Amino acid sequence: MITVSSYPIAVAMCVITMICWGSWGNTQKLASKSWKFQLFYWDYTIGILLFSLLLAFTAGSFGEGGRSFVDDLSQADSQWLLSALIGGAVFNLSNILLVIAIDIAGLAVAFPVGIGLALVLGVITTYAARPEGDPIMLGAGVAFICAAIVLDALAFRRLGAGGSTAKGIFVSALAGVLMGFFYSFVAESMGKIDMTTGVAVLESGRLSPYTAMVVFALGIFVSNFVFNTLAMKFPVGGGKSVSYAQYFTDGSAKLHLVGILGGSIWCLGTSFSFISANAAGAALAYGLGQGATMVSALWGVFVWREFRGAPKGTNKLLALMFACFVVGLSILVFSKAA
Repeated sequence: MITVSSYPIAVAMCVITMICWGSWGNTQKLASKSWKFQLFYWDYTIGILLFSLLLAFTAGSFGEGGRSFVDDLSQADSQWLLSALIGGAVFNLSNILLVIAIDIAGLAVAFPVGIGLALVLGVITTYAARPEGDPIMLGAGVAFICAAIVLDALAFRRLGAGGSTAKGIFVSALAGVLMGFFYSFVAESMGKIDMTTGVAVLESGRLSPYTAMVVFALGIFVSNFVFNTLAMKFPVGGGKSVSYAQYFTDGSAKLHLVGILGGSIWCLGTSFSFISANAAGAALAYGLGQGATMVSALWGVFVWREFRGAPKGTNKLLALMFACFVVGLSILVFSKAA
């Protein structure tokens, strides 16, 4: 399998993770013009599962080091398979709430509040599971991210959206709390990779990053029959319930492909995060990837114009928000070398 031992390359992969995690939401924005987000979300989870299998049978099975996907899956202990599955289910519940928040409040609010909070909790829980990096610098980076979250919430309140303001922020925060815990389950399931001999040697019983991604994706897809079915029957954002029949009658081939593309983009970013975790440290890989909050906010502010018509002074809050994110993420990058 293809592995990464270079810290700079690992950081570069984390940056790609950040871009992917912060950009997949655009596919939902495009699809939501034509059909309900619950239907989009089925294609999104299918895209994640298909792309994870593609990577597992290619990059996860080529090369001399490590184990191929099939060999790795066959030797894995059940407790680590279960851990990755649980991580997928926890992520899926949180991500459905995030998609609802995007539907209510837009990208520029849902991501900074939801994913920003997830970053804070995720760095803490992942560091507790695998303590790598300087804890003081990790804490300082998290503090700046917290400041950015507060600034974004203040900017959103200035839009005067009434009840949707409170609902959008609440759902985003709930999604963030749940999302802050999924990565630690997956980090625990992945074995450390020994590169001292020049050839990757995987820890016995645990999963390679590629296998962990497939099992994690399976947890997302299977749990979707519970969580997304509930979202279809009881829409939190309001409106009529959605039926399974609408998935087959209302969606064009283009709409289905948009959803699958969104899942594939997210899966690419997540896979890069898992692959780089051994060289960068799990806490940093997760924390830097969650800089997606800044990427999504850029999309929301400058492309989708979600703050158009906001009162004077809102732009200053948004500028401070971006500044805090940049400083916080920079500190997280240097925390590994400290």
